[in-house]
Amino acid sequence: MSDLLTQPAVDILALLSERKISALELADLHITQIERLNPSLNALVDFDPERVRQQARASDSQKGERGLLQGLPLTIKSSISVANHRCETGSLRNRNHTPTRDAETVRRLRAAGAIILGTTNCPENLMAYETDNLLYGRTNNPWNLAYTAGGSSGGESAAIAAGLSAGGLGSDGGGSVRTPAHMTGICALKPTPGRIPGDGHLPTNTGPFTLLGTIGPMARTVADLDILYRVLTGPDDTDPIAPPIEYRRIAPKSVQEIRIGYLEDDGLIPITSETRKAVQTAVESLRSQGFHVEPFQSPLLEAARKLWYKLFVGCGAMLLEPESPEEEAQLSPTFRDFLTIAHRDARPSADELLHTWTEIDPLRTRLLEEMRTFPILLTPACAIPAFRHAERSWTIDGQPLAYLDAMRFTQWFNLLGSPAAVVPITQSPDNLPIGVQLAGRPYADELVLAIAASLDRDFGYTAPPVTSH
Repeated sequence: MSDLLTQPAVDILALLSERKISALELADLHITQIERLNPSLNALVDFDPERVRQQARASDSQKGERGLLQGLPLTIKSSISVANHRCETGSLRNRNHTPTRDAETVRRLRAAGAIILGTTNCPENLMAYETDNLLYGRTNNPWNLAYTAGGSSGGESAAIAAGLSAGGLGSDGGGSVRTPAHMTGICALKPTPGRIPGDGHLPTNTGPFTLLGTIGPMARTVADLDILYRVLTGPDDTDPIAPPIEYRRIAPKSVQEIRIGYLEDDGLIPITSETRKAVQTAVESLRSQGFHVEPFQSPLLEAARKLWYKLFVGCGAMLLEPESPEEEAQLSPTFRDFLTIAHRDARPSADELLHTWTEIDPLRTRLLEEMRTFPILLTPACAIPAFRHAERSWTIDGQPLAYLDAMRFTQWFNLLGSPAAVVPITQSPDNLPIGVQLAGRPYADELVLAIAASLDRDFGYTAPPVTSH
């Protein structure tokens, strides 16, 4: 039965529906896996076995119609409100912050019958591509404990990859569900802003972060992402950017009519040869399935990255930096790294921020015009596989690669407000997972998932070594 813990969530749901396993039996399997592996991974930070069992017993005794996720054990990133669970965003300044109600996304998961196992680790204030903080320490990659699981949804990705959880929720303002998914060999979706309600997230997605930041599902397969997305998406009359759009099923035949543009790099930074090979392998797979795939390149992507940087880094520092020496003394090394990067530039003035804001829509318009030819773009998920803890620079083929530059491929699509998914494709010579990214035009979330599923069927999730030890 332990093999069940690394199966697709859709297969687990089928067993639950057919009563071949009870919700309590499944919960106990996950509890055992958490107790076995979490001490080495440090993925979950708020976990109470008895609270999980109570939910499972209630699920088994429920009469009437079953929810779409009935009995499925899920985890939630500790920046998303879960009633009576700590939501501390990895910060000593938020120690013991415990919401009294669920975020709308968590409410929808519970209404569909899901069981909440607990909350997962993240870097302080979510401002790092490595999950480490002074509250709970670092999260380790289940493929190699000496490497990071990514960030900022690193605890979530490690838990799902290692079978501690069947899936769950992360959040993404610059690649924070996609980069960890790539680094741990799972799948993730950054939705179009508003397609999944952002209520209950800390920090709040307001101002420029209304466009940049979203809550998104993470799971082992694209089919799992799809079922989570079906539950999570839909109008929310308290979310000012939520469109009145329900889940839209995509006809399989219509998917292959979509033209796909791909790029192996952006011509500005180096990427590893195995990353390039992963993109090439994905292109070959899609072409063999009948997709029309052509090279794509645009200087507008670099312009988008620069605007993203000004808003995410500049505004992020302004909103989150400490207000007193006492608060500064509580900062973690990962957040200090972020502030050091942010302070390389002068603090943006009101005029500069307003000018940056007014540049966004014209740039998005031009990029969306280019994407009329290629409504789906295939890119690397990251310039490198997972990196060792605390690494912040690399040399590839004799060329230097800086920390934030390595992650640029995801940042583009936060500025564009596009849906983007990551799917595992291959592995590096060090046996670390490598994923690719598929991005679409805003509101084409279901189309992105449908094409991602085509790749997932050819490649997809492999259980990491830690699960068999």
